[in-house]
Amino acid sequence: MSRWFTYLLISLFLFSCTKKETLRVSVKNIVTGEPVANMNINVYEVFNVSDGVSGTKTELFQSGETNSEGVLFLTEKFNKNRRYTVKVGKFSEEVCYINKSSYTWSVGEATDLAFEYAPCGYLRFRYVNTSCFDENDHIEVYRYTNLPDYVGFMINAEYEGCTDYEMSNFVEVPMGWWFFEWSVTKNGLTENFSDSVFIEAGDYEYYELQY
Repeated sequence: MSRWFTYLLISLFLFSCTKKETLRVSVKNIVTGEPVANMNINVYEVFNVSDGVSGTKTELFQSGETNSEGVLFLTEKFNKNRRYTVKVGKFSEEVCYINKSSYTWSVGEATDLAFEYAPCGYLRFRYVNTSCFDENDHIEVYRYTNLPDYVGFMINAEYEGCTDYEMSNFVEVPMGWWFFEWSVTKNGLTENFSDSVFIEAGDYEYYELQY
């Protein structure tokens, strides 16, 4: 077999293993919808090491920055037999929520990859029983946000008796709408209440709940 023919076979094999695709990678503030321009995006190629012992290896495949609309279009010949990891760079502000830290992608899968984040605000509570009946008074408070799959400052608060409790510090929470629901039981009677506040990025919100 001639050397030229061998090269031809190798070239055909490599061509059959690659496919040109365009990845659309976007970055935005999920609360305001504001795009993030000039955000660095890295795409890593993940492949098996040929010795059969070392497992997988990751190498930087391509990188770029989002445009003024917070989008990077990346057109490359991707290997059909490998997987790729797409990561977003460092944000210029403190972040308390991001929908994805990275995407694992391969040829044939959805090419629209969206990173959505929310910067931090700060929240502090005080619970005051202003009309205490007796030690059987009870309050239970639910605190939550509407950010998808957020896990963080959403632990229920529950107190008995003549409570006057103030959190010692502000806690970091994602900016956006926060919703509060609480039920109060006094003298055997239970009432339900609700409220909401919008926390801007960097805001310190002090919320006193009197019951």
